Amino acid sequence: MTRLAALSVDLDEIGCYAAIHGLPTPAGDAARAIYRRAVPRFERLFADLGVPATFFAIGADVDEDLGGPVLRRLAEAGHEVGNHSLSHLYDLTRRPPATLEVEVRGGADRIEAATGRRPVGFRAPGYTITDALFAVLAAEGVRYDSSVFPCPAYWGAKATAIGLYRARAALGRGRASQSIVDDPRVLSAPADPYRVGRPYWRRGAGLVELPIGVTRGPRLPYIGTSVALAGPRGADLLSRAMVGRPLVNLELHGIDLADADEDGLEALRPHQPDLRRSAAEKEAALRAAVGRLRAAGYRFVTLAEAAEALA
Repeated sequence: MTRLAALSVDLDEIGCYAAIHGLPTPAGDAARAIYRRAVPRFERLFADLGVPATFFAIGADVDEDLGGPVLRRLAEAGHEVGNHSLSHLYDLTRRPPATLEVEVRGGADRIEAATGRRPVGFRAPGYTITDALFAVLAAEGVRYDSSVFPCPAYWGAKATAIGLYRARAALGRGRASQSIVDDPRVLSAPADPYRVGRPYWRRGAGLVELPIGVTRGPRLPYIGTSVALAGPRGADLLSRAMVGRPLVNLELHGIDLADADEDGLEALRPHQPDLRRSAAEKEAALRAAVGRLRAAGYRFVTLAEAAEALA
């Protein structure tokens, strides 16, 4: 059986996390801590492990001072750069078709301008996608999507958190989260790669979907937050629960190697659990996950390579 593993990193900048928690974006260099501090840590880690990765970039962050040069460097090092939309609108799927087209095409245009390569993969903000968005991806020539997250534990935790933020906002105790909850029927989607049908959580003949990782059995989340917070031993156990899937898709975020103390993110730490661990502690957990998967015979590829192999 084919055993492929892929590491991907969503380059959501710090303002995205502030929006989730209803907080103002930090000032100064901390506002760009993902590109300035976290991405170089990922580059060193992946180079040391000999792993090609996929970085999903937000088009609006692709400026000539920082975002563009970083993405060029990643592409030149052999990593894939995918499209994470133009503006990372958390309610993108509630916008009209014209906005969907602008967000998909605009993100791809900016990434292509920076790297010289048009992205072939897409990941929706907040993992939230719809048939209408899939139709836009197909029309734009996208080869694969990696947004579907059929994880009951994650869906329930996210719905609860958004509800609490809205309740606090209604009482005048903060701002509401900008995040939204996906259609609960996504929880019935396949956990392994498939071609989407209509609705997208069913198999069909459409775009290749590479779902976000969930463990076998109870479908626990196998993402950067859960792996990093589990520590090396817990990361090893979670990775063992992934063994047997044809593709282990470990989705990370830039913040998974951010450090609250070193990167000036102390104000975000009470609201963002993964900032309660140092970058070094989280890196140790990620190394344990990669080690376990390699020991189980998995070969690490980019998501584009995985889509081609498993289509």
